[in-house]
Amino acid sequence: MNSVQYVGMDVDKEKIILARLGPGNAKEVQEHVIANTPSAVKKYFSALLAGAEVHASYEAGCFGFGLYRQLSAMGVAVLVAAPGLIPRKPSDRIKTDRRDARSIALALRAGQLTGIHVPTVQDESVRDYLRMYEDLRGDLRICKQRVLHFLLRRGIRYENGGPWTVRHKNWLASLEFADSRDRKTLDMYLATMQELEGKCSEAAEEVEQIAAQERYREPTKTLCAFKGVKTLIALSFVAEIGDFRRFPNARQFMAFLGLVPSEHSSGNKRRQGGITKAGNSHLRRLLVEAAWHYRSYHPSSRVLIERRRGVDPQILGYANRAGRRLSRKYMHMVLRGKRSQVAVTAVSRELAGFLWGAMTGQVA
Repeated sequence: MNSVQYVGMDVDKEKIILARLGPGNAKEVQEHVIANTPSAVKKYFSALLAGAEVHASYEAGCFGFGLYRQLSAMGVAVLVAAPGLIPRKPSDRIKTDRRDARSIALALRAGQLTGIHVPTVQDESVRDYLRMYEDLRGDLRICKQRVLHFLLRRGIRYENGGPWTVRHKNWLASLEFADSRDRKTLDMYLATMQELEGKCSEAAEEVEQIAAQERYREPTKTLCAFKGVKTLIALSFVAEIGDFRRFPNARQFMAFLGLVPSEHSSGNKRRQGGITKAGNSHLRRLLVEAAWHYRSYHPSSRVLIERRRGVDPQILGYANRAGRRLSRKYMHMVLRGKRSQVAVTAVSRELAGFLWGAMTGQVA
């Protein structure tokens, strides 16, 4: 190798714009445009690798990690840059694909880029399956809301208990309308709902089978020892985080989830605001969903006892300490006049710290 080449890339569906820089302070930028195909990528980087060590980077986006894996297999030192952490000048008001590629190359050479975690092929597949399952559950929830809203517009209310019980569904099937099209409308909604329920049930079984695989069994069981963290949430964290030890401490893990307070301080003034909401919004939403369970804490719950069967006693003790602390924190904040949503957000931040501790062995 007689030189080092730094390549910044701006990737879109049809093409890849490349900006190449030499080592040191060389300012000459060589720009190229290639098709976004494996053969074109191989041809361009093979020529570079023949006489240089190549470092490349592109911004994480909707195109997945196929390009990263291809370049890594070729021997290119490639980094997938976190979009929110790419340095940008406040006065730079011009944005083009070429300028983006050039700025990535410059930042890569200066060591100013922060890479994201690239999942394995297996973890990526599991992650997408879990997100699909959550999308199905969301579609089912929306379909149920449409049924109830349709009936409200007709002035029809169910007053014999909660909705979506067997009794409620039988009542829906027996409803009669003055206009036959209303009955057809309701039947179409119910048929769609039934189809979605079947798909959700099938996906839920698959999720349990994935959690039972050797790669996911122990970490999923560890996370499920915490109240509110069921198989779907636990498996999502394992698949998306990968190795929890890549976060040096619990606070960095909280920051990754966007659960730390924002701050704008200057001089003697310190101003803190709401949470940053940076990082992985999907996992943050799941964690807040789990945190609602800590409005009370009963370790003798039959469901919780069953879920904790076979878990390391040290983890169980740690999870119980976490449950008691988080429940007290929620009640303390609510009694001080804080809104329940604010209290649950604070609880979710501390819950993130406890999950990090359990997965890194910091349970003392």
